[in-house]
Amino acid sequence: MIRFEQVTKILGGQKILDDVTLKIEKGEIFTIIGSSGSGKSVTLKHIVRLLTPNQGKVFVDDIEVSAAEGAELAKARSLFGYLFQGGALLGWMSVFDNVALPLREKTRTSEAEIEKRVMETLKMVGLENDGHKFPNEISGGMQKRAGLARAIIHRPQIILYDEPTSGLDPVTARTIDALIHRLNAELGITSVVVTHDLQGAVLISDRIAMLVRGKFVEPSTPEAFIKTTHPEVRAFLDAQFIPPEGIKNSLSK
Repeated sequence: MIRFEQVTKILGGQKILDDVTLKIEKGEIFTIIGSSGSGKSVTLKHIVRLLTPNQGKVFVDDIEVSAAEGAELAKARSLFGYLFQGGALLGWMSVFDNVALPLREKTRTSEAEIEKRVMETLKMVGLENDGHKFPNEISGGMQKRAGLARAIIHRPQIILYDEPTSGLDPVTARTIDALIHRLNAELGITSVVVTHDLQGAVLISDRIAMLVRGKFVEPSTPEAFIKTTHPEVRAFLDAQFIPPEGIKNSLSK
């Protein structure tokens, strides 16, 4: 579904991605962890061609997005939904109108069909009674759920999550994790998650990889990942109190 072939990216004279080769399988939740500035968000931006590699190629569903232009690039981007770190809701619009925006701007869907689809999608994220509210009237967790509803309103094949639990309390963070996990299964999508929240990554992911000095280290199942002896990865795990025997998983796999 998504492939990086020997991708190198240099920003500000620094090599952010260093000869990266990576494959993300269709239908999996693939999580990228790493310290601030390690290149996690840079990786996401390459997938949707907001950045172009200095060297190498990026493919999405057999489209070389790193070289695509015009209609071909638009086709590739139509496969994606994107949940931004802060939710990125428009403050002057209601939750309903925020979620409806992609359909109104990019399709010729009738208002009756838009209302039906928005309400179905709000129900999926538990906001069916909050569509009339404005972003400043709902909690941070609800804003993330509204942002997620907007990301899935056009039923994408791939969702990119940029720090989906950032700024949330632990209980709300686990609620968002459970929602990501459930929607991935219900919608049959591929999810790429960038996060600092290793506990959430262990709970929801099919595979986890850590970016260290521009390279992906230990791309493996959570069970294998937490048993690593790689020094940087082990330090990251220990700092978040993730023992080799794992943590209690309350999410149904």
